[in-house]
Amino acid sequence: MAVAAFGSVSFVGLSKSDTHLLVGSGLAFPSKRLSVSSKGFKPMAALTTAPAASISETFEKLRKQGKVALIPYITAGDPDLPTTAEALKVLDCCGSDIIELGLPYSDPLADGPVIQAAATRSLARGTNFDAVISMLREVLPQLSCPVSLFSYYNPILKRGIGKFMTIIKDSGVQGLVVPDVPLEETEILRMESRKNNIELVLLTTPTTPTDRMKSIVSVSEGFVYLVSSVGVTGTRTNVSARVQTLLQDIKQATSKPVAVGFGISKPEHVKQVAEWGADGVIVGSAMVKLLGEAKSPEEGLKELETFTKSLKAALI
Repeated sequence: MAVAAFGSVSFVGLSKSDTHLLVGSGLAFPSKRLSVSSKGFKPMAALTTAPAASISETFEKLRKQGKVALIPYITAGDPDLPTTAEALKVLDCCGSDIIELGLPYSDPLADGPVIQAAATRSLARGTNFDAVISMLREVLPQLSCPVSLFSYYNPILKRGIGKFMTIIKDSGVQGLVVPDVPLEETEILRMESRKNNIELVLLTTPTTPTDRMKSIVSVSEGFVYLVSSVGVTGTRTNVSARVQTLLQDIKQATSKPVAVGFGISKPEHVKQVAEWGADGVIVGSAMVKLLGEAKSPEEGLKELETFTKSLKAALI
């Protein structure tokens, strides 16, 4: 997803003393069983029921093939959960290598206006954690690519870290991104994620000091998330040329794959970042905008398919 730094530095780049846990009700609506419907939109091809590879395995396979991972992000429940279920299938059929699914949160400080609005709409419709998990249990067995959740820390803490990890593991989720927890507070998250075979992806930013960046990449799992610029999520006209240098610095510190997100919204952005040496590209706000602002869910899904195909073509 297009995850962000907030203000001038990413949360993960802050020290423990400077970081405060988010508060608020978050995903606190009553739970109900979701019945996933196709809503009249048919994905391009039959879906697989084979277990998806892990995030690490996916990157290793792509490395051997000389390919770069396409990682789209969408917000769960926007415009509604049945459409999210179909969107996951569309993204998978269009060649996405990993999909990031955002859990809507009431105080998404790291996100820009597009994803904030999507979270607000989703929560207003009654989307909650249990409903998202119910949907994922039905849909993920049909996907060929791994899915990673994006969640703020407070909802995880409220449910209990161990319980949260067990629940998402049982749903078939393979990875997790938590943007607002500092490195110093990731020990329990990392321990519980390892217990449940969930790959915890950590973020580094243009303002992260070199020594801290090295500490972050040493414990990040699945891949290293490089935030391409400071600020909140959203589309940009161009991707900062500094990303090329940042990629080189990270690759000198680790052999782990590096995916770049934040402000990547066009096929030309995807192509440029891949040429700079990224192992993956993450596209968020542009995806969310298509689904959330379409005249109908069916139209949004069709636009999502066309857009995803254009991004995939830029990586071939």
